[in-house]
Formats: sequence, C-alpha cells, structure tokens
Amino acid sequence: MADKALVLAEKPSVARDIANVLEARQKGDGYLEGRNYVVTWALGHLVTLADPEEYGPAYKTWSFDSLPMLPEKMKLIVIKESSKQYQIVAGLLRRADIREVIIATDAGREGELVARWILMKASCQKPLKRLWISSQTGKAIKEGFASLKPGKDFEDLYQSAQSRAEADWLVGFNVSRALTCKFNAQLSGGRVQTPTLALIVDREKEIRDFVPKSYYTIKAKLEGFSATWADGKMQTRLFVQEEAQRILSELQKEGFATVKTIAKQNRQKAPPAAYDLTELQRDANKKYAYSAKETLSLMQSLYERHKLLTYPRTDSRYIPEDVAATLAERLRAIAVGPYQALAKALLQNRSTRYIVNNAKVTDHHAIIPTEESPSLGALTGEERNIYDLVVRRFLAVLSAPYEYEDCRLSLSIGKHSFHARGKTDKAPGWKIAYDRSYTDEGEEEGENEDLQSQALPSLKQGDRVKILDLGLLNGKTKAPPRYTEASLLSAMENPRLENKALRDVLQATSGLGTPATRADIIEKLFSSFYIEKRGKELAPTSKGSQLIALVPEDLKSAELTAKWEQVLTQISKGQAKSKAFIQEMRQYAAALVSSVKASDGVYRHDNMTRDKCPDCGEYLLEVNGKKGRMLVCSDRKCGYRVNLAFQTNARCPNCHKKLELRGEGDKRLFACLCGYREKYDEFEKRRAKAGASKQAVQQFLHEQKREENPVNTAMADALSKWKEGASGRA
Repeated sequence: MADKALVLAEKPSVARDIANVLEARQKGDGYLEGRNYVVTWALGHLVTLADPEEYGPAYKTWSFDSLPMLPEKMKLIVIKESSKQYQIVAGLLRRADIREVIIATDAGREGELVARWILMKASCQKPLKRLWISSQTGKAIKEGFASLKPGKDFEDLYQSAQSRAEADWLVGFNVSRALTCKFNAQLSGGRVQTPTLALIVDREKEIRDFVPKSYYTIKAKLEGFSATWADGKMQTRLFVQEEAQRILSELQKEGFATVKTIAKQNRQKAPPAAYDLTELQRDANKKYAYSAKETLSLMQSLYERHKLLTYPRTDSRYIPEDVAATLAERLRAIAVGPYQALAKALLQNRSTRYIVNNAKVTDHHAIIPTEESPSLGALTGEERNIYDLVVRRFLAVLSAPYEYEDCRLSLSIGKHSFHARGKTDKAPGWKIAYDRSYTDEGEEEGENEDLQSQALPSLKQGDRVKILDLGLLNGKTKAPPRYTEASLLSAMENPRLENKALRDVLQATSGLGTPATRADIIEKLFSSFYIEKRGKELAPTSKGSQLIALVPEDLKSAELTAKWEQVLTQISKGQAKSKAFIQEMRQYAAALVSSVKASDGVYRHDNMTRDKCPDCGEYLLEVNGKKGRMLVCSDRKCGYRVNLAFQTNARCPNCHKKLELRGEGDKRLFACLCGYREKYDEFEKRRAKAGASKQAVQQFLHEQKREENPVNTAMADALSKWKEGASGRA
C-alpha cells in the first residue's frame, strides 16, 4: 500500500478545491482520495474546550461555592453537532498508509488552533506540514503545495492561540457565572464583549449629559461667492450673542470687501489603501447597511465558492512584492463590464507605490481580486455589491493621485477679517474608479466646517468686491453621534487608550477582537439584549447599561486586550512562555470573582410585563431584538421566547417604508407607522398576484425568523446550558 498524505482543510468547500488540484477525486464518507493524497475537512471547529459542567458535579450548579473555576488541566471535547465528521477525521489520522498530515486550515492563529485541537484530541503524532495561502484559486493552491512549510515552524503560533482560548475561558466563564449568581440575572462578561459594550454605553452617557451651546457665525454674501468672519486665531464661532451683534453692526457700515491675500497651491491626494476586512465591513455598512456579519459571510462566499477575492479575515491593507508580480494577471481577469476600460488602462500604466509594502503585511495581505475572471451574472445582488467595492478599491489604489488646486482667500471688511476656500479639479486620478456617489471622508479632515469649499471667481490682491448681504447665522453645538456598526468597527479597531505603549500594541495587532471575530461580538451584544438598533444607530438597552455599571472596572477597558496581545504576540514569536501567561490568567479570574462577590450593586428588571410564560409561569420580559420586539421568559432556565413584531423587507403600499410583522399564527398582520394594516393572509394573496409564490413568501418569512434568532457562538451556547440546580432569573 502506497504511503499518502492527509490534508486537513477547515471547510468542505476549501477541501474540494484542494482535492481538485491534487487530483483526489474518489469520494469517501467525509473525505476525497487520490493516488498520493487524502483530503478531509473540519466544519469550523470540531473540537473545543469543555464546558465547566464537564469537570465534575461541583461545576454543574451555578453558585458562588464553585467559584472561581480553575481546572488543573483544560479538557478538550468533540463538539456534539459535528462529532460524525470528527470520527471520520480521527479514523483517517489512524490509517496505516497516512505517512504525514498537511494542515490546510485558514492561515492564521485561529486556523492553526482548529487543526491542532483535532490532532491533539485524536492523539496524532505523525509528521506535520503546513499549507499557507491567501487565496483559493488553483494557481495559489499549486504554489502553496510546492512550498509547504514544516509544522514545527507554527508551534509557537499554536501556543499563542491555545493561550488565548484558555484565558478567554477562565475570564469569560468565571465572570459570567459570578455576575449571574450575584445579581440573579442572566449576565455575561468577556475580554472583548464588555469593553465593546462599554463604548456604546459611554457614548450614550455623553449624549445624555451633553448640553448644547448656542453659537453665531457671520457670513458675507459677495459678488460670486461668500466669506466667513474669523478672529485672529481662525475661530469662526462667537458664543456671546451681544458680541456677534456688535461686530455685525460695525460691518453693516461697509459696502465693499478688499482682497488681502490669495494663496493657491497645487495638491495631490493619494488613493485610499486597499481593503482589510474591517474597512470593507465599514464601507458595506455605510453604503448598503450590511451588518459586519453579513459582509463577512458574503466575503467568504466570494473567496471560497466563487474564488474571486482573496482571504477575507485579514487586518493588512498592503501586498508583498511577490504578490505584486501577479497584478497584471489580476487586472486582465477583472477587465470585464464596468471595470474593463480602467483595468486595461492600468495594464499599460499603473503605480504600485500605494499597495506594495512588505513591512505592513501580516499573516495575510490586503483583500484584492484573484486571477479568476468573474461571471458577474452568477453573483447575487449582495455578492455583486461587495465584489464591486473590492474591485473599485483595487483599481483606485493602482491609479495616480487625485490632483487639484487649493485656493484660500482672506478679505478685510473694515477692521474685520473674512475667509473663503475654493478647489479646482486638475486631474481625477484614482477617483475615476468611482462614480459620483463616492465620498472621501478624509478629504476635508482638519478643516473648519464653517469654511466650506466653493467655486471662486478670478481675483487678485487688492481687488474690492461688493457686499451684497451680511447675516448672522445661529447654530448649536452637537452631541457626539451614536455608533453605527461602521463607526463601532472603527472604534473597536482603534480603541482610545491613555497608555501610549498599550495603544501602540493594539494598533500593531488588531484592536478589540480580530477582523474575523468582531462581527460575532456585535451579534452577541444583540442576541444578549445588551444593545438595540434605532434606525442605523446602536443604543444600549437598560440591561446593557446596568451590566456595565456592575462589571469589574478593568474588564471595561481595551487595556486588558492590549496587555494580552502584547504577551500573545511574544508567545507566537517564542519570546514568552504560555504556562506563565495562563498562571497569571488563573489569578486574574479569581480576582474578578472576588470583585463581583464584594460588589454592592443592584440589578433591576425594568422591562417586566404582566404576561406570564406559558411554559413555566414566570413573568415575561419585553426586549428589542436586532429585528424587532420579543417577549422572553424571565426564568433563565426556561428559554421561552416569542416574537411580538419584527421588521421585514416588505414595503408599505402607501408610504413605502418597511412593514412590521406583528403577532403569531393566524393573528399575524403587517403594520406600518403611517397607520397601514394588512392581515397576513391578505398580504400572501397580494404577493401571489404580484408574481411571488406561496413558497417564496414562506421562504421570505423563514429568512426573517432565522435572522431574528441567529446561531449562537460557542460561548453563548455554553452560557445557555443552564443545568439542573441552576437558579435565578434572566
């Protein structure tokens, strides 16, 4: 029997791509086999850290008596839902003809953990090699297998991932159980979740405490343009009305403005950097209102299924020099449809100065198109939108800078100074990659918002310009805006820290969470009813605000993540020991439990209804889910929940706003804020007449229901397993 290598991929779709390249086409149960290779797959994680209940009877009861939970050795268990595939993989690992294992899971810290936990649980000691690639094209896979790396080169990366997982277990489970037991409410805390929630709660407090101040600006309408009053420090706002009126009275005696200085300067603006995942999620949220999780899902499809984009879970916005050698091939691939003209032009003349930077490439380079030519018609509308964002950014970053002339005017009216700004486009450069809907947020960065750019007439120093009108404009200072998913992602990526060294650590790593996990963190905040949506804005619920008031202080700050990442990075480079870090985390978890025990805080349900749970008889709580209002049982052991109303994609025939679906069963009806009402069965008939089948309507409602009840993360699943002996309320 010929020796073979077992290739372990993270997902079936990736395994099929690899198997195709390796000519492993014989189908087995959970694997594909060829002459030299057997290719199998995980389903994400097949193995995970055991829940506390797995460590014995003491941890099955949620009480302070069993806290802190500090197992001497962390256990690995097979995830029940994917146990069949684990048994298949474990059986393949034990096959006598398998001479070595090639890890082909996602190339990164978490991907390494997926494979190593499976190998550890299966007690596999066979030689290891590592496939490390950033796209799933046949060419990339061939090149990757031609340059496989020794498994031992990634041992430190695995130790870093293992340390992170164990530390999150120790902190997350201990603080969550302590909070739940102390305050008799289903509460949870974690290294990333809690400071992210604190951002939203703190912003809400800023808005609530904000006191607007009136201010005044003086505008002069001149022949052909307008100008704004400013003092010697270029301050355009006056906060004392009497002072503003006095200046206006002096100005009204004048009939002309005299041009004092004209400053013209030719400027260039470099193209925006290529996308990493967080920047793409931000833009997709701003332009299409996609959630971070939706964008990641679409990216995964474009990466794995369509092979059109490179690895999505990256925090780099640059490519290395070896990838730069493939740019021409990538440009030829995307020279279709609306991208054809610019792609062909860039084949002849392009710049790589804004995209190539070896020093700024981490585990994976920026998200860019692959060498696969797209069939745009095969993409869904949502996939097409994400693909369009990435391709246009790719074309832009290879283009020339945008060139314009910046003009600044200063004028005198009597003894007072006025100012005006103008801008004249010289060469569109990279902006040709975008349509007119594109807005470059950084373009006016640092500019006085009262001095807006405008078209200016041809003037020279000393010219006198007739004053057509003078006016006093009243405004009010604004509170900071609530976070949207886009701005929250920015805040998670670049959290504000006073400690410069720790701030530098977060900037060098990935901030709060990783590009791959931020979407799940935001979803968890929704599913735990800590935050809710108000239009596009995110606001804390009473439960979320109370939780932040109750958790230990240092758990609210991003400093904890910065300190962890500092050590985890050192572990991944072999510069620190995992054992010492875990020992410190055990002590920290115990300190957190003591802090919660000593708290004198109080948690109050202020969303309790008078309706009782039909399953257990406890009172129901009314909560705002991500898509609408729900009733959930106040008994954390029960788990009963029912939809009151959730927003659908159906439009009101009167005002065209999105309709709410209210009620359950036969009593369901669609309702709009404008007063429109329509029974569900009437809605179904109207849809059928419009061409939508009953099956399509049912599918539409099923999708709405599925979005309302997202799949929980492993931590959420664990926290939902309230075992016999648990007590308290949700």
